[in-house]
Amino acid sequence: MTAPSVAAARLTAQLLSGTPARTPGQVVQRLLAVQAQDLRGGRLAVRARSQELHSSDIDRALADRELVVTWVNRGTLHLVRAEDYPWLHALTTPQLATGNASRLKQEGVSPSQAERGVAVVEKELCDGPRTRLQLKAALDAADVPTAGQAVVHVLLLATLRGVCVRGPMLGKEQAFVLVRDWLPPGRPVDRDVALAELARRYLAGHGPSTARDLGKWAGITLGDARKGLAAVKVLGDQLVDLPGREVAPLPVPRLLGPWDELLMGWASREPVLGDRTGIVTVNGIFKPIALVRGKAVGTWGLPGGKVALVPFAPLSASVSKALARDAADVERFVLPQLPYRITDRDTRSDMAPVRAKAARRRAGPEQRCTSP
Repeated sequence: MTAPSVAAARLTAQLLSGTPARTPGQVVQRLLAVQAQDLRGGRLAVRARSQELHSSDIDRALADRELVVTWVNRGTLHLVRAEDYPWLHALTTPQLATGNASRLKQEGVSPSQAERGVAVVEKELCDGPRTRLQLKAALDAADVPTAGQAVVHVLLLATLRGVCVRGPMLGKEQAFVLVRDWLPPGRPVDRDVALAELARRYLAGHGPSTARDLGKWAGITLGDARKGLAAVKVLGDQLVDLPGREVAPLPVPRLLGPWDELLMGWASREPVLGDRTGIVTVNGIFKPIALVRGKAVGTWGLPGGKVALVPFAPLSASVSKALARDAADVERFVLPQLPYRITDRDTRSDMAPVRAKAARRRAGPEQRCTSP
């Protein structure tokens, strides 16, 4: 395949060209996992691949338990569908345990304190969603170190254990929730089946790609990446794709948010960034980019809720006009609206409607928390 044909196919796979999605869930289903350590970036990734949505629609999907945010793949927070969480978690998080243990030690958290921290987090979440600040206060009260990055790695440990994920918004903060309370019970995960599903779904949103691309994106070994691709009848270390993809024309100029999947989804970013990598990525921060014909032509920010574009070189009048139209849509998308958020806090009675909904969705006997 030529470089232009690869670019066009990937843009189609990414929902950046062709028919846009109509819901946040459709975007996340296609991409499988959307990087979201900055939730604003996750929201903007949905906007760029959909039509007529608002940022509050992502909050609604989080509150409705359709989507969650959790540490998967490379140990980075991702937006994923609730139904994909069990197998993605089982497949991509065990390899994170060693690094987490090392970071806890570096942050001055002993093994016994880490275990106590996980227990504290689980106990707090029995009473409903809690923000990181609320959990930090509980950890402080239990004499679990939280200074520096300690609290992050205690919460990461609880996540790796399958105790919690990030769910609804509480005010302006995303809250942690108890997995067994918030999500339906997961089925046992067959690793070979999960590898095949990972490969198929990765190619659906990122093809054509290589085994190395899949391995880097998911944080799995090259051998496992090859095994997954072989299971979906796609062989070799060269570019491969799912059969039958209809490639759409290149998209109109568009603004992509920070850490967009178009930059995070493959081993090399050179096809999109060219020699501008040092401008777009600084100290691990990926700036929002302006995309024209599959190439980055500038960066942008949102000071005061207004898009400020910084092009790498002068843009044509037609491109400038198209980017201005998309900038207006970005501003509309982030404009505050009446949010769809859970705002009741800290009491079982306030959380009763939420818990009732969870019980209705849950199959089989319900396992409940018991407060002391």
